[in-house]
Amino acid sequence: MAKLEIERSRIVNPIDFDKNGRQAGYLRAPLSRNTAGWGIVEIPIVCVKNGTGPTVLLTGGVHGDEYEGPIAISRLARSLDPARVQGRVIMIPALNVPAVLANTRLSPIDNRDMNRCFPGDPRGTFSEMLAHFLDGCVLPYADLSVDLHTAGHSCDSAPSTNMHYVAAPDVRARTMAAAQAFGAPFNVVFWGVDEGATFTSCVERRGIISLGTELGGWGRVSIDGVRVGRRGIDNILKHMRIIEGAPDTSQPDGAKATRHMMVRDPSCYSFAPAAGHFEPTNTAGETVRAGDPAGWLHFVEDVDRDPIEVRYESDGVLWMCAGPGRVARGDVVGVVMNDYAEPATG
Repeated sequence: MAKLEIERSRIVNPIDFDKNGRQAGYLRAPLSRNTAGWGIVEIPIVCVKNGTGPTVLLTGGVHGDEYEGPIAISRLARSLDPARVQGRVIMIPALNVPAVLANTRLSPIDNRDMNRCFPGDPRGTFSEMLAHFLDGCVLPYADLSVDLHTAGHSCDSAPSTNMHYVAAPDVRARTMAAAQAFGAPFNVVFWGVDEGATFTSCVERRGIISLGTELGGWGRVSIDGVRVGRRGIDNILKHMRIIEGAPDTSQPDGAKATRHMMVRDPSCYSFAPAAGHFEPTNTAGETVRAGDPAGWLHFVEDVDRDPIEVRYESDGVLWMCAGPGRVARGDVVGVVMNDYAEPATG
């Protein structure tokens, strides 16, 4: 993995990542506020290490309205026995604590999306300070990073791992092998709308294996999403030989393995052309066709205004579908994925 020069973080970390055993504590992120000039925000962190071996980093709660990852990581953080471990597992189940407690995607402190703030800035806003600490002070220890997300309040998603298309063939192959081991129903290789400032991009720049997830959404805790997340992180530890056992990749539909997909073409995205109430026609995981209606945009405040039909522009399987009833112009109301094929060029 690449070693980068970093500026000293303002966040105090009580964990010695090189120490054997289980350590649990709180990162102390400074936050000066009206009632506490020297105030802090406490962020839970657990490290379990035994002997030598690879390091897996598990993060959740980068967005505060995504629940399945924090639940799955917290369960592992409470139960993982150091005697079972050969290597190291670093677990931060609720990184963006202010957003987690506020139940919001954006931080209530600086109104920023933390996952658009990487690599961060130790002297920047609160979200930038957190991003800098994760990227510069924790990530260099990792051999593999799993950052657990869902679609939050904005969408619902088919349970999946996801990864960017990585140009280096060996890294791409190892990432897809890790996704296969995680064992979600789908693994989505995608070329995103705005990915340069995400945590995944920072992981990739260091040459570290990076997996994300989308385990549900619609502002609720998905039963299937928690199940997939809990099994998936156990599978990853087995895949990396940090704990004993073989990954279980069986699927509820009888399939024996993850289905690799991709979102490569801009036509895979459908956007709302205006603000209104969106009535979707499909749920995540269903097969759709180009030209079929993705749904109708209703203008219930205008008595005689007809709804607008929004169509899919691509065949495939619906990865993301609109979550909230009310959408703004430019909101994503559908993302279609196709079976993965190696592109002719990167």
